[in-house]
Amino acid sequence: MAAYGLGWADRGGTPDPDGSEGKGVRQTLAVLGAEAVGADGAVAVPGAVAVELVHTFSLLHDDIMDADALRRRRPAVWKAYGTGPGVLAGDALLAQAVTVLAEAPGHRTGEAVRNLCRALNDLVSGQAEDLRFEERPWRGPGAVRPEQYRSMAEHKTGALLGCALALGAILGGAPERTVATLERAGRHLGLAFQAVDDLLGVWGDPRVTGKPVHADLRQGKKTYPILVALADGGAAARELGALLDSVGTIDGETAEHAAALVDAAGGRTGTREEARRHLDAARRTLREALPGGRGVLPAGSGILAAGRAARELDALFTHLLDRTW
Repeated sequence: MAAYGLGWADRGGTPDPDGSEGKGVRQTLAVLGAEAVGADGAVAVPGAVAVELVHTFSLLHDDIMDADALRRRRPAVWKAYGTGPGVLAGDALLAQAVTVLAEAPGHRTGEAVRNLCRALNDLVSGQAEDLRFEERPWRGPGAVRPEQYRSMAEHKTGALLGCALALGAILGGAPERTVATLERAGRHLGLAFQAVDDLLGVWGDPRVTGKPVHADLRQGKKTYPILVALADGGAAARELGALLDSVGTIDGETAEHAAALVDAAGGRTGTREEARRHLDAARRTLREALPGGRGVLPAGSGILAAGRAARELDALFTHLLDRTW
């Protein structure tokens, strides 16, 4: 089940070269995080494995909570094997993540495990908050505000991206100040990443995303573009609010009209600006942490290799903002 969930095997356990293994963002951040502080990227492999296992655990449980039948264009683990086995597979991945990190060589494994556990607590807190959002109204005193959504997204998405960079830095021997600054950069990246995800959830190409057009509107998800649009207060926002209040299930034609209203009320533009703000903050914070900024590299570090890794991180940050998948 774990191999299937990771995209390595088919339902029967046979290696599947066509299986989707996901974006690979978190493990890349961990390895580049180590290289950027002057270490060999190999030292970050336990951290890279740990964050990817935690990410996959979260997807397995998330699909069950959201009753999502598909993941990466094929049946989700719980649909392929059953709900109970899906829960247990996620639990096993989480246990293995902690084990891999705890067994990493070096004297800072305890610090690394604590960092991972803090990120996990934030992730779970963010997921719980996201679930509570489903019970709140679209408009009125109890409505979800954009800043509340941002806080949720930092926990649910940003925490693990920040952890990935931090683990690379910890295992690479960086001082605490550099670790903390890189973690902050990763959290900003997570907010930009989530904003782009939310744009794709409304306007993404289903041939690329693997999701139906206007998927988030069809599912009634309270995502950033919709919340920004509702907060606009103009005619399009009022019409959007009335539409969302009046329908139980949003079908294709209604979803298309709702997407147009979100756009007219500034939801798409506001979310693009949100993504850009946090990308810029992530890049500034990255420069602060690494050579040329205020970060301090460990003695004997390879400055040239660190500079290359820092440039690769900067390029990756930008690529994640410009993605269509």
